[in-house]
Amino acid sequence: MTLGEALIRLLEAHGVDTVFGIPGVHTVELYRGLAGSKIRHVTPRHEQGAGFMADGYARASGRPGVAFVITGPGLTNAITAMGQARADSIPMLVISGVNARDTLGKGFGHLHELPDQIGLIGKVALASHHIATPDELPAALADAFATFASARPGPVHIEIPLDVMTLPGDGLSAQLANDLPPQPEAGKIAEAAALARKAKRPLILAGGGAKVAEEPLKRLAEALDAPVVLTANARGLMHGHPLVVPASPSFKAVRKLMAEADFVIAVGTEFGPTDYDMYGDNGFVVPENLVRIDIDADQIARHPSRLSIQADAGTALDALLGSLAGVELTGDGAWRATVVRDEALAQLSPEMIQQLAVVETIRDTLPGSIIVGDSTQPIYAANLYYDHDRPAGWFNAATGFGTLGYGPPAAIGAALALPDTTVVCISGDGGFQFTLPELGAAKDAGAPVIFLVWNNRGYREIETSMTSVGVEPVGVSPAPPDFIKIADAYGIAAERLESVEGLPDALRRAKAKNAPYLIEIVVD
Repeated sequence: MTLGEALIRLLEAHGVDTVFGIPGVHTVELYRGLAGSKIRHVTPRHEQGAGFMADGYARASGRPGVAFVITGPGLTNAITAMGQARADSIPMLVISGVNARDTLGKGFGHLHELPDQIGLIGKVALASHHIATPDELPAALADAFATFASARPGPVHIEIPLDVMTLPGDGLSAQLANDLPPQPEAGKIAEAAALARKAKRPLILAGGGAKVAEEPLKRLAEALDAPVVLTANARGLMHGHPLVVPASPSFKAVRKLMAEADFVIAVGTEFGPTDYDMYGDNGFVVPENLVRIDIDADQIARHPSRLSIQADAGTALDALLGSLAGVELTGDGAWRATVVRDEALAQLSPEMIQQLAVVETIRDTLPGSIIVGDSTQPIYAANLYYDHDRPAGWFNAATGFGTLGYGPPAAIGAALALPDTTVVCISGDGGFQFTLPELGAAKDAGAPVIFLVWNNRGYREIETSMTSVGVEPVGVSPAPPDFIKIADAYGIAAERLESVEGLPDALRRAKAKNAPYLIEIVVD
């Protein structure tokens, strides 16, 4: 058995069932054991698509997404996807080749050569491992999966030199460990509970780190009678609950709620400007009497707080619930949440209200769906205010790193992770062209994604931004192709809507196909 074959068996032992990648001469040996394994291989049309598919797979399944890429351009093509995963704390394992050991760093001009590949990727990945001998591979994989399970996740890279891939890999076994996140300190939990018992106007801020802790989050909110403000990455938690506030903390109404609170628990949120200062007015102020719950000590240190608890969100919330005896409720939590919801919604422009209605139509027509977004107008509007009906069922790249072209391949990854769940991708005509060829990957893999193209013939948000500051728009009107013809060329059913009125029926037709389907909405 070669090391390349052993890699596949080790990945199986770690629970990997899907790999996204484009084979090349520098990864042929990694593919030697793939055909005979239980791991499914999905071929994107670009390595960036492989990374985005791994990202979407991870967000939907909760398991790490895995990508195989060649050395040099394959890996640099995947850097953008790794950057998005780093920004949003998504577990992603990228395995690449690299040139033979005795050539590295010497500038001989070998195919796909980089001066220092591991140094380059180490600036983006949480860790980048170079495998110099076969016995180093199990430990590198163990380190990656331990990070995914017990710390703030993100992309991890492993490179295997061409001459190492073919070395014997017999006898290598997976190093499996039951790594757990840091446990909350009992003293800090007791201190947080004491602060909570004194509070008259408690508030909870929930970010992406809380998306897998819906039940304890809801019980804590009810125990404290505290409104729960959701950032974009937390949408879908506590859908329809009287205490939930599915509105951006960038809204003045939400900031007022934070300022008036006498006790704030922030769970799994980094206080990033794209959530808390979207308009760049520097109006966000870190709340007083703040208790932060976060798995990452570095993240906790970036903002001052009254009390910090380093732990997994669910574990910390459960511990806090167990210490809350004696809380006296004021009974106005639902009223406070209602006031803020109404005021935040009133701050949306009429155009944004119309764009939000498109997203709500998808949710109501196809309940329980996963909606994956690109950077486009309906996504921007819904990131400001939208209540999704499924935990971890709303995600996009319009916050944080903000990658255009993310939506289509990420939606494919999500659909393959959860084949019994409807997945809808919302993309603008400009962003869709970044990764348009991935329609072919959806067709090949049988991923029944409903691709909804919001066609306003250009980068409308950027054009608006330029106009608003007195800059004459330039470069914001790339001509869109005929999306219907392109879908037909890939053998994918498609239809064009001249207005949103026909969207519910179109969505039902798309779902009934149980195959990739494209709906284009022409925006006036």
